[in-house]
Amino acid sequence: MAAGRRVREMPTPGAGPLAGLRVLEMGAMGAAPFCATLLADWGADVLRIDRPPSDLARAIAQAPFDVLRRSRRSACIDLKSGDGVAATLRLAAGADALIESFRPGVMERLGLGPDACLAVNPRLVYGRITGWGQTGPRAPAAGHDINYIALAGVLGAIGEPDRKPVPPLNLVGDFGGGAVLAAGMLAALWESSRTARGQVVDSAMLDSGALLMGWILGERAAGRWRDQRGTNEVDGGRPYFTTYRTHDGKYLSVGPIEPKFFADMCRRLGHDELARIDHLDPAGWPALGRRLTEIFLTRSRDDWCAIFEGSDACVTPVLDLAEVDQDPHNAARGVFVAVAGVTQPAPTPRFSRTPSADPTPPPAAGTQTDEVLAAWGFGREEIARLRAIGAIV
Repeated sequence: MAAGRRVREMPTPGAGPLAGLRVLEMGAMGAAPFCATLLADWGADVLRIDRPPSDLARAIAQAPFDVLRRSRRSACIDLKSGDGVAATLRLAAGADALIESFRPGVMERLGLGPDACLAVNPRLVYGRITGWGQTGPRAPAAGHDINYIALAGVLGAIGEPDRKPVPPLNLVGDFGGGAVLAAGMLAALWESSRTARGQVVDSAMLDSGALLMGWILGERAAGRWRDQRGTNEVDGGRPYFTTYRTHDGKYLSVGPIEPKFFADMCRRLGHDELARIDHLDPAGWPALGRRLTEIFLTRSRDDWCAIFEGSDACVTPVLDLAEVDQDPHNAARGVFVAVAGVTQPAPTPRFSRTPSADPTPPPAAGTQTDEVLAAWGFGREEIARLRAIGAIV
């Protein structure tokens, strides 16, 4: 693979389609901050409510690397303080939406549940995401991404035959769930813009994982999906839709499902005889897999990439994270940007008339409280009083 130019430092600035939307984010990890990042990337003014850091110097040092805090501001408020809760309710009164991901009942016990927030702001869209959802016997239990996608059937479908299931990082539960919440909140905001009435958007990582499995469940019902891992068309179980190791120990992704694409691959491999076989016939899969394994091992990954460049053979390199910003296509599209020296994905999707603003560096908790509260309507004396009594940091 030929090296591309380095990641661009910053894209052209723009307001984003959600400019003017105010979102209150209750500080957490995983799904909720990903949802907030999407909204912030699209132009929303997102205010994150953080817990006071136990080590401010460490928080400042680590801030640039916390990509899921980018493009928004932070205020540290003590939610165990009555004055802190009152200040947060005041912020909710001026927001269009709120995002929280505590266990069911926590926000209610703090005095910040949907009833309390909608009482001060009837138009508020109150987005909440948990692992198991707000209802059901598992709702109050702890869990992580791997547990939620296990119950949704996602985890059991990924991996090699007769081997243990392999978690797809935390992309499906945490970030898939955060994306579904963002979509749900935008739907509720559209409805609220016409009715002036807010509502609760209840999203669960379990539900989102199940939603992403819809097509596969349909294929299974039609008899086209086997329950054994690694035996289906898109799970690595077919020799024309899998990865192959190359001479230098790297890998290629190979996916020419359609006959014309498969034929193109075979010609570029220098083995036209393979193009004459029916690659969709299960009887020939073991032999075809062995032959392709042998062929791909004869050259390096980048040599193969040069051979397949510009083709419809559906063969591309499996890139390491250290390489993604150097790929020529990624560089040409500006898929990655550098923010405070940290390479990260650029905002997506791309809007033709209201492009997303440049991502801004993630703020460290405890460094913006005064300016943020002032921007949201708090007076100087109010801020000083809240700081004096320890309600803010």
